[in-house]
Amino acid sequence: MLPSPSAPIDTTVDEVVEASSFLPESLQFLVVVAVGLIFSAILAFLISGLTHRIFQRTGLGEIKVKSARIQIFGTFASIVLKSSLFAFHRDSSSYKLWQFVLLICLVFFLTWLVIVLVKVVEEVLLARIRSRFGPGRRLAKVQTQVGLLRRVLIAVLCIIAVAAVLLTIEQVRALGAGLLASAGLASVVVGLAVQSSLANVFAGLQIAFTDSVRVDDIVVVEAERGTVEEITLTYVVVLLLDGRRMILPSTYFTTTPFENWSRRSTEISGNITLQLKLNAPIEYLRTRTTELLESSDWWDGRDNSLLVTDTLGGLQTVTIYLSARDPGDLWNLRNMLREKLLGELVQTYPECLPDPRTIQNPPL
Repeated sequence: MLPSPSAPIDTTVDEVVEASSFLPESLQFLVVVAVGLIFSAILAFLISGLTHRIFQRTGLGEIKVKSARIQIFGTFASIVLKSSLFAFHRDSSSYKLWQFVLLICLVFFLTWLVIVLVKVVEEVLLARIRSRFGPGRRLAKVQTQVGLLRRVLIAVLCIIAVAAVLLTIEQVRALGAGLLASAGLASVVVGLAVQSSLANVFAGLQIAFTDSVRVDDIVVVEAERGTVEEITLTYVVVLLLDGRRMILPSTYFTTTPFENWSRRSTEISGNITLQLKLNAPIEYLRTRTTELLESSDWWDGRDNSLLVTDTLGGLQTVTIYLSARDPGDLWNLRNMLREKLLGELVQTYPECLPDPRTIQNPPL
């Protein structure tokens, strides 16, 4: 038979009991508990401190391992208290009650500790990818997938922890055996009750592993443009341009067409249109457009062309095609170029600007 995980602590408790045997039993119990709690605190500080120093030497010092001290202390303290109760009060009428309470504490702290370890592993993985590839699309992809897996794992751990505590109660075990006999009917009822929730969960996993949308992607949903801020198992948060946040169920991204402007890259092209008279200086505008684009940090150097795309009613439509690294830069670039060109035309060639009354269908 494999030794119990609490066997070393049980041995330590027995040694403390023998060393304090000259004391009255009530005082002896307090001494054993105090020594055990001090021992647990020392272990918690040693383990977390040693792990923190190892992370610092490997370039992962920003990961907060010290936050696990409470969970480590709580786990060891629960084991110490259970062993102390067994050594001194196992014949007491309230022994089973206190053992059950301490079992709940042990499962709680142990589950909490494992959750912290899962988060530490996530941070280590992301830190390695960040140091190797830098911030970018690969990091966003892994961040989305690992984040969803972490949520699934934490949910499973919590379910296992609750089940482990409940199954220590004889009445619950008997109830579980009865429910097992009617598992067919129960599965149908539960399946109908959580159908929509499970659909969102599976959609969330599908989003993570099909890579259709990632954190920081620029998307257009419900005729609104925004940035994906958070992806969970059941919903996606999109930060819109005006600061509002649109919450969409995960199934939206698996059943509804949407635009992803940064699916492969964030580079984007666009245009601006100007309506001018037929005597407008096209070559001057073409030259100034090139100069303004080349002097702007928002232009990515890809698209730069000026064309007359339409004539109507003595007016010509001048369309300027341009590009930028992302939609935000494109927005700024379009506004800057429109303002500069119109300002120069007002100052230098006012005769080429149309009378507003002659514009029948101004461009948006």
